[in-house]
Amino acid sequence: MNKAIKFLRDSKSARWIVLACLVVPMFASYFFDDMFSTLSHLFKTPELLALGWNSQDYGFYAGGYSFLCVWGGLIICGMLLDKWGGRFTGSLFVGMMVGGAAIVAYAISGSFAGSAFCAWMGGFVAKPALILAYIGCMFFGLGSEIAGVAVTRSIAKWFKGKEMALAMGLQLSIARLGTAMAFVLSPVLVVAQNPDARGVIYPFIQTNKPALLGLVLMLVGVVLWSVFITMDAKLDKQTGETDKKEVTEEDKFKFSDIFKVLTNKHYILISLLCVFFYCCIISFKKFATSILIPRFDIPIDTAKWMVAMIPFFTVLFTPLFGLLVDYIGKGTRWMITGSVMVLVAHLLVAFAPEGSQFCGYFAISLLGIGYSLVPAAMWPSVPKIIPEKNLGTAYSLIYWIQNMGMLLVPIFVGGIFKKYVIEAGNHAQELSAAVRAEYIFIGLGIVAVVVSLLLATSSNRNPALELDQPNKKKK
Repeated sequence: MNKAIKFLRDSKSARWIVLACLVVPMFASYFFDDMFSTLSHLFKTPELLALGWNSQDYGFYAGGYSFLCVWGGLIICGMLLDKWGGRFTGSLFVGMMVGGAAIVAYAISGSFAGSAFCAWMGGFVAKPALILAYIGCMFFGLGSEIAGVAVTRSIAKWFKGKEMALAMGLQLSIARLGTAMAFVLSPVLVVAQNPDARGVIYPFIQTNKPALLGLVLMLVGVVLWSVFITMDAKLDKQTGETDKKEVTEEDKFKFSDIFKVLTNKHYILISLLCVFFYCCIISFKKFATSILIPRFDIPIDTAKWMVAMIPFFTVLFTPLFGLLVDYIGKGTRWMITGSVMVLVAHLLVAFAPEGSQFCGYFAISLLGIGYSLVPAAMWPSVPKIIPEKNLGTAYSLIYWIQNMGMLLVPIFVGGIFKKYVIEAGNHAQELSAAVRAEYIFIGLGIVAVVVSLLLATSSNRNPALELDQPNKKKK
């Protein structure tokens, strides 16, 4: 038995094969989620799109990712993950993720536009493609979130006592490269054509290309996920373990656990920081080109590389900042620093001299570094304030609260662009809309800074929590 266990889980090559199988579905998920981010400027002129979406429609679609998560999906499915096990539950939600992406790809295709089903839906709603794409995005979002939890849990299982921190850091870094790939490739894939009789220059076949590529990447991820399932089942057979989490009667989930978590003031502060901070970045990315192009007078090729700096910076700096928190501590101070950097970045985007590309690059650099710094300090703080048996509930609730913001903020930002961009190509209107959109992100950033300061103050008053102590204990 020991030889068998050593041959599989203690085999370095087996562990890294497992990691490779797990990161690809997340890479594909991040790509699909951000496939329109560097195309957001196109939705300001819906008359040029066969799809016909305006900025508010795009914001509505983007918010669909969080709909089922907000309405209890994250909490319920997190419970199912422990009850049914990582392989079965992970497979279920990887399938949901791919199925939702397929619905989106079909909804924004010419095939759907000419279908009898679309004509039937048109009798009830003005934009059938938008409604169907929203439904697909809802399933994609919930599937992606729970698949991500299953991936994290599986990495912990295979790398326990090994290179766990490195493996989790690599998984996050590679997943965020999917975002970077979406930022860079989408404008290359979607190319303007000669105008047709209606004046449309972006037919369905063009705007659907990123979705089709994302769907292909996910199907590759499904194949690799099946390889992981085979290896994981073999490991359980060798070790006699079960994929399901065995818990005592005392440790089983109870709804009272939710109230215990939500009455922890430090947990509330971390949750609020999470939602306001992440909305400053994740929601901003959805409209980045719509903001950066008029503010800094840059072409789309420059804008896509500028916004791609955000995930590239996180790949470089997140592991470094994680080491700082592990060995130096001062977690709440790093959260303050990162929140201030993100606020300064949005102030620069809103108020820097128009056309100053240097200010644009500098602002996005600050955004990327802050995006690396706060999560590196914030996520390891949760186990310090929440008992281990309630950690699953705690993390699910944080994601639930975070998704509330990601559901609403894109809708408000999309509404601003619809309201203030009346004429296609009117630079003054586009500039005004970009600045007004930044007001939302500046407001969110201010709240994030205030919350991080309150958390630091509370940490000083409660040193026993060790929020500012190094995670790596000295022997």
